Amino acid sequence: MLEKFDRYPLTFGPTPIEKLDRLGKHLGEKVEIYAKREDCNSGLALGGNKLRKLEYIIPDAIASNADTLVSIGGVQSNHTRMVAAVAAKIGMRCVLVQESWVPHEDAVYDRVGNVLLSRIMGAEVWLIDEGFDIGIRRSWEQALDEVKQRGGRPYAIPAGASVHKFGGLGYVGFAEEVREQEKQLGFAFDFVVVSTVTGSTHAGMVVGFANDGRQQNVIGIDASATPSKTKAQVLQIARHTAKLVDLGTEIADDDVVLLEDYAYPCYGIPSEETKEAIRLCARLEGIITDPVYEGKSMQGLIDLVRKDFFPEGSIVLFAHLGGAPAINGYSCTFESG
Repeated sequence: MLEKFDRYPLTFGPTPIEKLDRLGKHLGEKVEIYAKREDCNSGLALGGNKLRKLEYIIPDAIASNADTLVSIGGVQSNHTRMVAAVAAKIGMRCVLVQESWVPHEDAVYDRVGNVLLSRIMGAEVWLIDEGFDIGIRRSWEQALDEVKQRGGRPYAIPAGASVHKFGGLGYVGFAEEVREQEKQLGFAFDFVVVSTVTGSTHAGMVVGFANDGRQQNVIGIDASATPSKTKAQVLQIARHTAKLVDLGTEIADDDVVLLEDYAYPCYGIPSEETKEAIRLCARLEGIITDPVYEGKSMQGLIDLVRKDFFPEGSIVLFAHLGGAPAINGYSCTFESG
């Protein structure tokens, strides 16, 4: 489905799939749980899901004759860290708008984790006091204008790389990769669980798995706490991406499954249940999930298994999208473990 698109390789290749045997046993062995380790996908600044997207965006940036990548996220954005890493890799400058999307008051929040890595990699970081929204932000547009005024040639990468014209392609590739791995494993996954905020990871999976009729088995766990906006954006990206790859079938409203029960109390703030999910996964499997994205999708996975959402005997794939560096900004939250 992706042969006609240029790709700039940034990842090691197919990411590993591992069985979470101890977690499955802890939850009563009702289902088999596996994780696809997108957090281990590259040597670039600790990797993560955004690199799959950027592989299809960077050829366009290079072709545009840009000299500066300009993107946006929260203070502890995994996406902006990855943009900074890619800019360093390809020899471009980088300007990052880091808005105050999370009402979090840890004293080191804006000095550690993702934003620290972005600074080390040479990105110009703008800290902006603006609240969370998945839409196009004025501060990002101002940063693009500022680069132009300085004589630079900016290339615009929106939050999460999501509403970029090629933003959904990477996770179409994820679905194709999973299908190849299923042949090697000798079974197919019944469900895929994924954290959803700006939407292109989920949207790409919907399109990719629609190729064999499994799009409604992609279970999005909302981490935005703005689920109506998020679902609308996933649908928009999925429909655009389906046309790009000549899917040949329409993406229906109910092809996007987004569960709203786990994003509380708000974007970026973990509930007590999210914290417990982070601890449980870490203590049973040695896998670190973060309070913003993967902790909430892990909370969702654990709760759904306990509630028998998945039929007994199902084989469930947890998409671990990365993001562990953000946990450094929550040192007070986890000071006792």
